[in-house]
Amino acid sequence: METGTLISLAIYFIAMLGIGLYAYRKSTSDVSGYMLGGRSLPPSVAALSAGASDMSGWILMGLPGAMFLTGFSSTWIAIGLIIGAWLNYLLVAPRLRVYTEHANDAITIPDYFANRFEDRGNALRIVSALVIIVFFTLYTSSGVVAGGKLFESSFGMSYESGLYITTGVVVLYTLFGGFLAVSLTDFVQGCIMFVALILVPLVTFSLLDNPLSVTLNEVNPTMLTWVGAGGVIGIISAMSWGLGYFGQPHIIVRFMSVRSVKDMPTARRIGMTWMIVAALGAVFTGLFGAAYAHEKGIQVDDAETIFLILSQLLFHPLIAGFLLAAILAAIMSTISSQLLVSSSSLTEDFYKIFFRRDASETELVLVGRLSVVAVALFAIYLAYDRDSSILSLVSNAWAGFGAAFGPLVLISLFWSRMNFYGALAGMVSGAITVLVWIYGPFTMGGEPLSAVMYEIVPGFIVSTLAIVTVSLATAEPHERITTLFKKVEESL
Repeated sequence: METGTLISLAIYFIAMLGIGLYAYRKSTSDVSGYMLGGRSLPPSVAALSAGASDMSGWILMGLPGAMFLTGFSSTWIAIGLIIGAWLNYLLVAPRLRVYTEHANDAITIPDYFANRFEDRGNALRIVSALVIIVFFTLYTSSGVVAGGKLFESSFGMSYESGLYITTGVVVLYTLFGGFLAVSLTDFVQGCIMFVALILVPLVTFSLLDNPLSVTLNEVNPTMLTWVGAGGVIGIISAMSWGLGYFGQPHIIVRFMSVRSVKDMPTARRIGMTWMIVAALGAVFTGLFGAAYAHEKGIQVDDAETIFLILSQLLFHPLIAGFLLAAILAAIMSTISSQLLVSSSSLTEDFYKIFFRRDASETELVLVGRLSVVAVALFAIYLAYDRDSSILSLVSNAWAGFGAAFGPLVLISLFWSRMNFYGALAGMVSGAITVLVWIYGPFTMGGEPLSAVMYEIVPGFIVSTLAIVTVSLATAEPHERITTLFKKVEESL
């Protein structure tokens, strides 16, 4: 490893830990400060934090890898995500910010569900917390896998060492700095990713000897087609990634932390600009990387490392270090967000409810920190399977959250008739549908169901139908809920 590259990475690590120390001294004395930053984030920090925690290692490794292998047909994933993110900012963000504050100042998503539907028996809280912990552990492991691959490919270290280094740094600043540390580091990491996703594809394209279309046709003629092997169903599956946004706890919790609902339009503009540029950068990195590797005869054993390969081949060691830091930024920003949300659920929705209802703020923060370590260790254990695909792990967890929480969050913010029974039915049916679709013994035309249609589509549909039918078939919500709903509408 070049000295310049090591210097860049050392500066990056020190900066992240420094932000964690600053946040530790600023806002971790109580649970609201540790878990939600005291609802005081400016729109720029909230927007880039949401974007960086969303666009994990898959934006710099998974999506470029898919583009490298299949070409234009993978672009539909990016298109679906952009549309979904825009609708999330437009429909969910302002209402969730207002509603969670009115609903007994909810600081976690299960907390919001419990207050919104007067869940006195804690059934909603328990089920939603279980969904968060199960799927986030899987999701977190995808980031840990990306870290292991990064350190193995770029630094000549063992895959296992990469797992521990990546997770160790994230755990340190999340453990001490809480939500504020995660959000501030996300802001810095989002800026790094933004620059990297402009720089790498531009430089790669400038070094191509032949027209892109000619080279890609030589690589594989199907790379130039927008309709891949899955046909129209494949396009629907790819674009359906956008449905997942409504139910991603680590993203929508950012909306709850913005200092005012009046800041939402600014946050939306910043967040969407960042996302469009980042998604296009990832798409072009994969396409231009495939062309460049073909022209120069470069052997690429793992398509998901194409960004790494281009960074090391085309740039000065100092800049290469910055670009590697961008990948670490993408990985760490998502891991930290997921660790914190999982920790929040373990603390607020299990420990406080079932073990210590009268626990002090200091005790709850301590439990939150211990939960961060516990989830991180289990994610490392899952990541020991080095053959895991980053995009595959992310897609499974994304679908799980999108189907279990997406319709529930969206409908709960717009339909006052929705009740506790509809919410529980929608959450359970959505999660089960996704799990059966992925792991069930069913096939279609000899193919597993998940290979035919992305599991979020049936999961989202089943969950929506369950919410509507069960809500209408059972008693109307109490008048208190209707009054609260009207109060929220008046505040928007």
